[in-house]
Amino acid sequence: MRQSSSAAAAPSARRVLAASLVGTAVEFYDFYIYATAASLVFGPLFFPAASPSAQLLSAYATFAIAFFARPLGAFVFGHFGDRIGRKSTLVASLMLMGGSTVAIAFLPTYAMVGWVAPLLLCILRFGQGFGLGGEWGGAALLAVENAPPGWRARFGMFPQLGAPVGFIAANGLFLILGVALTPEQFLAWGWRLPFLASVVLVGLGLWVRLKLTETPAFAEAMAEAPPPQVPLAELLRRYPRETLGGTFAVVACFAVFYLSTAFALGYGVTNLGYSRETFLAVQLGAIGFMALGIVLAGWWSDATNPRRVLMAGCLMVIVGGLLMAPMMGSGSLLMIWAFLSLALLMMGFVYGPLGAFLPGLFPARVRYTGASVAFNVGGILGGGLAPMIAQALADRGGLVPVGVYLSAAALISLAALAPLKREAL
Repeated sequence: MRQSSSAAAAPSARRVLAASLVGTAVEFYDFYIYATAASLVFGPLFFPAASPSAQLLSAYATFAIAFFARPLGAFVFGHFGDRIGRKSTLVASLMLMGGSTVAIAFLPTYAMVGWVAPLLLCILRFGQGFGLGGEWGGAALLAVENAPPGWRARFGMFPQLGAPVGFIAANGLFLILGVALTPEQFLAWGWRLPFLASVVLVGLGLWVRLKLTETPAFAEAMAEAPPPQVPLAELLRRYPRETLGGTFAVVACFAVFYLSTAFALGYGVTNLGYSRETFLAVQLGAIGFMALGIVLAGWWSDATNPRRVLMAGCLMVIVGGLLMAPMMGSGSLLMIWAFLSLALLMMGFVYGPLGAFLPGLFPARVRYTGASVAFNVGGILGGGLAPMIAQALADRGGLVPVGVYLSAAALISLAALAPLKREAL
C-alpha cells in the first residue's frame, strides 16, 4: 500500500489527475450553461411567442440535440483515440466543444432573424454534443490507464468530479448575473456572458492537456499489435454484450442528474413559482452532495468493485424516485433542497464508479470507442429526452409520474448491470 500511495502522489500522477478533472470540468461547464440557459431564457429568446410551457419544451428539444450528437462524437473521437492516441483526441474534443460554446454567445435571437436563430442554435448545440462525445471516454482512460494497483476507481473518479465542479461554475455564474443584473438586462445580454467566459476555461484545459504523454496501456497495445482499422466494427463484432450492457448501465445516472438539475430548475421557476435566483441557490446548495457521493463511491469501489457500487446506487435511485412527488411538491423550499441533495448524492453512486467500470469492460485496443459509445448512447436513453419527457408528464399528471419515470430508469440500469462481470484493465 505504501508503494501505491507514493505512486498516487507522484508529480506525473497529479498532472494526469489535474488534466482529467480540469478538462471534464471545462466540458461540463460548457454543457451546463446551455442546460441552465435552456431552462431560463432560450424559450422566449429563440422561439415564437407561445405559452411559457411550449417555449420551455422547445428549448428542451434543442437541449436534447447534443445527446444525439454525442454518440457520433464517440464514434469519431473513439476511432482516432484507439488508433492514434488519447492525448491528441482529447485536445481536439475540447477545442470543438469550447468553440461551439463561445459561438452561442454571438447568436441573434428569433426577434432579429426569425427561424434562422433556432437553426443556428441547433447547429452549435450539435457541435457541443459532438465534442463532448469524445471527451468523457478519453478523460476516463487518461485517469484509469495511469492508475497504480488498487487505485483504479479513485483515479477514475477524478473525471467524474468535473461534473459538480462544472455545474457549480455554471450555475454560480448565472446566479451572480441574476443578482447583479435586472431581468431586462439579463434577458437582453447578460445570459451571453457565461458562454463568453468559456474562452478562459478552454484555454486552461488546453494548457494542462498539451503537457501530457500517452498512457502506458495505449503504448503497450500499440507495441503488441497494430491498431484496429475500424475500432467500432471490432467492438460490435467481439464485444456486443459489454457494449449493450454498459450502455443501459448508465441510463440511471443521466436520468437522475438531468431530472434534478435541468428539469427541476425549469419546473421550480415555471410551475412552482420560485424566482430564478432562489432556485439556483437551492441547487448550488445541493450539488456538493454529488461530489460527496462520487468520492465515497470511488473509495467503496476500490474496496469492493465498481459494479457492486453501481448496483447499490441503482437501488437507492429506485427508492429516491418515489420520494420526488412528496418532497418536491411539499411547498417547502427546505424539502425541495433535501430532495435535490438526496438525488445528487445518489447520483454520485451511479456516476462515480463509471470512470473505472466502463473502461474495464473493454481491452485497450478498443477501449476509447467502447467506453465512449456506451456512455454517450446511454446518455440519449437516460438524459437526452429526460427534461422534455418529465415536463410533459408533469404538465399532465404532476410529479408522481416523473418520480416513477426516474425509478424505472434506475431499474433498467440495475437489470443491465447484473450480467456484467468483467472489470480487469
